[in-house]
Amino acid sequence: MTVDPAAAPLEVDPLLDDPETRIIVCCGSGGVGKTTTAAALGVRAAERGRKVVVLTIDPARRLAQSMGIDSLDNTPRQVKGIEGPGELHAMMLDMKRTFDEIVEAHADQDRARAILENPFYQSLSAGFAGTQEYMAMEKLGQLRAREEWDLIVVDTPPSRSALDFLDAPKRLGSFLDGKFIRLLMAPAKMGGRAGMKFLNVGMSMMTGTLGKLLGGQFLRDVQTFVAAMDTMFGGFRTRADATYRLLQAPGTAFLVVAAPERDALREAAYFVERLAAEEMPLAGLVLNRVHGSGAARLSAERARAAAENLEEGRIVDQGHGKNGVREAASPAGSSPDSPDPGPGQLPHQDTESQTPEQPSVNQLTAGLLRLHAERMQVLKREQRTRDRFTALHPEVPVTEVAALPGDVHDLAGLRAIGDRLAGGSPATGAA
Repeated sequence: MTVDPAAAPLEVDPLLDDPETRIIVCCGSGGVGKTTTAAALGVRAAERGRKVVVLTIDPARRLAQSMGIDSLDNTPRQVKGIEGPGELHAMMLDMKRTFDEIVEAHADQDRARAILENPFYQSLSAGFAGTQEYMAMEKLGQLRAREEWDLIVVDTPPSRSALDFLDAPKRLGSFLDGKFIRLLMAPAKMGGRAGMKFLNVGMSMMTGTLGKLLGGQFLRDVQTFVAAMDTMFGGFRTRADATYRLLQAPGTAFLVVAAPERDALREAAYFVERLAAEEMPLAGLVLNRVHGSGAARLSAERARAAAENLEEGRIVDQGHGKNGVREAASPAGSSPDSPDPGPGQLPHQDTESQTPEQPSVNQLTAGLLRLHAERMQVLKREQRTRDRFTALHPEVPVTEVAALPGDVHDLAGLRAIGDRLAGGSPATGAA
C-alpha cells in the first residue's frame, strides 16, 4: 500500500526537530500501537539531538522492556544506548502516587496525613472513574513546568474511548462542583453551632437514605474527606484548566494513531473532529501496521487462477521439449535401454527419492500463490478503509508505518519504527 498522493504526507522529522514543538500527544483507540509509536518518537527525537521524556500510561510495561529498563515508575529514568547527541528519559504514570504528591504539595502536614489515611480518598485515588486520565494531565503539567526537557511525548491512557483524556478535567471539575459535594462541604464551611445545626437537620434525610445504601461509615468517610480537601478543590480546577490551555498552545502537537481497520479509523475520524472542535493542534495521522507486498502487480485473481491450474495439473514443465516429455513418460527408474519387466515383475523404483508425505513443488507453489492472494485482499481492504478516511478528512497529513514481522522489544526495533514513521520504509516493501 502506498500513500495516496491526494493526501498530504506527515513529515515527522521536521516536527521532531522544531524547537517550538514541546509536547507531542499520541492518542487513538486501544490496541493500535500508541505506546510503541510514542517510544519510537522519543528515541528518534533524542538521537536527533533533543532532550526527551516519554510519559506512558500503559500498564503492560512494554515500554520499559523495549528501552532496556528494569522498571518504570513515577520518576523519569534515563535510557541508555541512545546513539546521538540528545537524551531520552522515560516514566510510567503511577496514578495514586501522583494524587498523593498533589495532596502533600498543597496541604499542611496534618491535613495531608488526614487525607492520605482517609478510606474514601484511598478508594478515589486508586480507581475513581476518570482519575487516571486526570492524573495523566496533572503529571504532564508538572513535567512541562519543570522546563527540564526539550520535548515531552505522551502516550495517552488505554481507555475504552480515546476522548477520555480530554474529558477527564471537565469530569473531575463536574464532580467537585456537584450538588452532592457542595452539600457535604456546607457544614464544614459554615462551622460552629450553625454548621452542626445544618448537619443535624439539613443532612438528616440524606444521611438516613445514603446510610442505608452505602453504609453510615462510608458516608462519614466521605464527609471527612470533603472537609479535609475543601481548600484544595479550587487548585484541582485551576491546574486542570491550565493544562487544558497548554494542550491548545502552538507548542503542542497531537498525533492520532490508528490501524488500517474500520473501527480504528472510525474512532480516529471522531477524534480528529473533536480536536478541531476543541481548537487543539493536530499534526496528523499515523497509520500503523500497514501491510504491503513486494509483488503487488500480481493480483489476487491471477494468483488464485495460477494456483488452481497448478493443482489441476494444467501447468507442465516444458523445459526439455519433446525429449523431456518422452523421458517423463518412461517408467520410473527405467531408461530407454532397460528391458521390459517380465510377467509379475514391477518396474524398479528408487525408494530413497520417493517421499509421498512431502508436498510436491507444484503444491508448495500453489500454496504460496493462495497466501499471496489473501495478502492482496488484505491490502485492498486496508486501502478502501484508508481512502474513506482521507475522503472525509483530506486536510489531515498521513504517514504509514509498515507492519514488522515480529514484536518490538528493544531500541533497534524502536529505531526501525522511527524510520518507518519518517518515511524511510514504505509499506509496499513490508513483509
